[in-house]
Amino acid sequence: MTENDSPLPPANPLAHSAESTMRTRVEPVYLKQGSKRALSGDASASWWLLVICLLAIIAMEVLVDFDYLSWKHFHVQVIASVIAIACLLSSVLIFITSRSARRERSVLQEIFHGSGYARFVTDISRETILFNDSYQALCKDFLSGNADAQPGLRCLRRILEPSPESLERFDLMVDLVYRGSSEKVQLSTMFNGYRRWLQIEARPVPGWVGHVSWRVLDITDKHELDAAIHTEREKLIDFTDNAPVGFFSLGTDGRFLFVNATLARWLGTDIETLLTVGRLHHYLIEPPLKAQPYDLTAEGGTRQVVEVKMKGPGGKPFLASINQSVVTDVDGTVRTRAVVHDLTSEREMRQALKDSEDRFQRFFHEAPLGIALVDTHGVLSDCNRALANMLGMAVESIEGRNFETLIAEKDREKVTKAIAGIEEGAGLAVPLEIMLQGQEKTVVVQMHARKFRGRNVVVHFINLTEQKQLEAQFTQSQKMQAVGQLAGGVAHDFNNLLTAMIGFCDLLLLRHKPGDPSFNDIMQIKQNANRAANLVRQLLAFSRQQTLQPKVLDVTETLTELSHLMRRLVGVMIEMDMVHDADTGLVKVDEGQLEQVLINLVVNARDAMNNQGKLTIKTQHVMTDAPMQRGADTMPAGDWVCVSVTDTGCGIPKDIISRIFEPFFTTKPVGSGTGLGLSTVYGIVRQTGGYVHVDSIVGQGTTFSIYLPRLTQAVTKQAAVAKAEEKAPDLTGSATILLVEDEDAVRAFSSRALTNKGYKVLDAAGGESALEIIKSQGRAPDLIITDVIMPEMDGPTFITKVRAQYPVVPVVFVSGYTEDKFKGQFGEKTWFLPKPFTLQQLAAKVKEVLA
Repeated sequence: MTENDSPLPPANPLAHSAESTMRTRVEPVYLKQGSKRALSGDASASWWLLVICLLAIIAMEVLVDFDYLSWKHFHVQVIASVIAIACLLSSVLIFITSRSARRERSVLQEIFHGSGYARFVTDISRETILFNDSYQALCKDFLSGNADAQPGLRCLRRILEPSPESLERFDLMVDLVYRGSSEKVQLSTMFNGYRRWLQIEARPVPGWVGHVSWRVLDITDKHELDAAIHTEREKLIDFTDNAPVGFFSLGTDGRFLFVNATLARWLGTDIETLLTVGRLHHYLIEPPLKAQPYDLTAEGGTRQVVEVKMKGPGGKPFLASINQSVVTDVDGTVRTRAVVHDLTSEREMRQALKDSEDRFQRFFHEAPLGIALVDTHGVLSDCNRALANMLGMAVESIEGRNFETLIAEKDREKVTKAIAGIEEGAGLAVPLEIMLQGQEKTVVVQMHARKFRGRNVVVHFINLTEQKQLEAQFTQSQKMQAVGQLAGGVAHDFNNLLTAMIGFCDLLLLRHKPGDPSFNDIMQIKQNANRAANLVRQLLAFSRQQTLQPKVLDVTETLTELSHLMRRLVGVMIEMDMVHDADTGLVKVDEGQLEQVLINLVVNARDAMNNQGKLTIKTQHVMTDAPMQRGADTMPAGDWVCVSVTDTGCGIPKDIISRIFEPFFTTKPVGSGTGLGLSTVYGIVRQTGGYVHVDSIVGQGTTFSIYLPRLTQAVTKQAAVAKAEEKAPDLTGSATILLVEDEDAVRAFSSRALTNKGYKVLDAAGGESALEIIKSQGRAPDLIITDVIMPEMDGPTFITKVRAQYPVVPVVFVSGYTEDKFKGQFGEKTWFLPKPFTLQQLAAKVKEVLA
């Protein structure tokens, strides 16, 4: 097979089995093939005519020689006469028929070759026996330059090869045609980068078995035109269906002949239902009486314009405007054309516009910032209520005034230049911070401005009064945070010193019992060390970095135990009353810290009443269903135990009530207070998870309310069981303890204290030396006590290396910082002991861990 030969579908095996395989020969050329078939028919007729003439001559010879034949051969003469006569008649008939056939064949050839269609004929072997000039031109058009592109089925197949789908359909068509079916298809192919369309028709030739007549037409232009018409029609249908108005047409009986999708949607149905069973009057709320089925009014007429109520989805009415023209044909048939407008939508749009204008006015007047419109003459043509309230003036008194009169004199020049630049289109690069001058007050504002409708300028003013206050508060909070960080930093080193002082005092007291001359001196040292420790705790409480030792308490019992001390503190001139609820509940707090909070509040109330008045302490169970906002704190909803301390003193002015919890802030005379009382209260309560609220009226008194989380019943029962099982602890032991502490005094005190309790103590000044001790021992100690903050290697890093080899060794961390700073880093079998600690506390923690 050559490169351009394409396989054809196999021929009908019953017609010609030899043609089922692939052949390489090409179709015969048009002229040779056509002439050959035509001449062969004429030659065949001529030969038959010659043979018949010879037979006639022989028969005539027999008749001529009749006299020379014997009578007995008379029948031969008769037969010869009959043959001669038949041959003559046949010759005449053949001559006439052959001449007519040639004339018909000539006419058919003219029709075949002169047809505007590309035509060809194939025989039973699917070879082309005849084709016309149009088909030859079609093949050359598509396959120009291909020497093997002979007109035939293979040529047509090569034309369709660029489109596999078309080629597959063509092969199926060939097979069906050779089975006796007439086929007509439209197939596409690619030619020079463009898609071309061909219409191919094939039908068997009647009386000629296996012969097929083919007709091919290039319908590309027609196909493109049809596609364009179809596209435009679809666009028109889409436009009509989705137009913002409804269209319909009615017949004489009032049935819908045409309706678009918009109207169908308004009527709450579909187009098919309207065209099938829909009638106009079915969809009118009040159809006209005694009117034609297609009329909108009782009067009728060729032009009908009305506003009617129609039934929408679910029968819901809507107002529609219908403009209908009625056309009557000659035969009396009526056809209407109508346009429908949904007035409901239009009225809704008008209402929406009005609502939008009202909303704009509402937003304008109720905006939280001041807005003003300055015209080209510098006059305030409009302003909102926020600006009027900001200046303490009425809107009417501001409108019509010159804008400059509202600007403080020191800011007028820069504002005037800015407004002039905006009018010229320059714009305001950054907002201006200026001062507005009202009737009785001045306001610091941030001014924004932009061009609006010609040379007018719209100006926005943001009141910065609260922002300035917040900035001041933020600055103060930064100072407080700095104090807190300072307190936390000082606490570590200071607690080391206090731990050593208190510890060595405890060791001295073991040898110097009461009655010893040195006992009182040692106790004085210890008491002053404890006072210093309390001062550190106050600083840490303010910064919320103190270490709390919470336990389950009944606030009522704590207050009962403190009542005698409180009465001595307030004195006999102040009446003190305590009121407790029957079921206040339990809380989990540090008992010592709670006592300090209560004492601080009582002392503060005493000073506010100037030694006369009434002090009321009340406990109650409070349930909150919603969060409560007080100052910067938001207390969530929940169950709370509330302790309130109410005095009848001088009260707290509003301008300083926001600063009462600041450290070192006090209204007392110099030397009368440190200013840490209320800040300590706030820090302890917030670190415990509670909240402090203050309510005060100048001249009537103040109430401090402390809200602490109330424990659930399950936690309360567990605490009661644990309290019942408490026993006096035995603080002695014999385990091996590794003590790691960089402070020599703390390490010496701790080592002696634990040795006195029977323990074997190995001490180290840092993590590196402690690792060497463990390595030399060849095993882990029974317990490791280590400081958290140490030079070179801190406590957590040291323990991480130890537990890489001994993962279950128990550890007690000691530090002057709060445990919260290190929570989550220690892992299991880890405990914490805050500094400063006493000999008793150290021994108790060791016993607890080793138990």
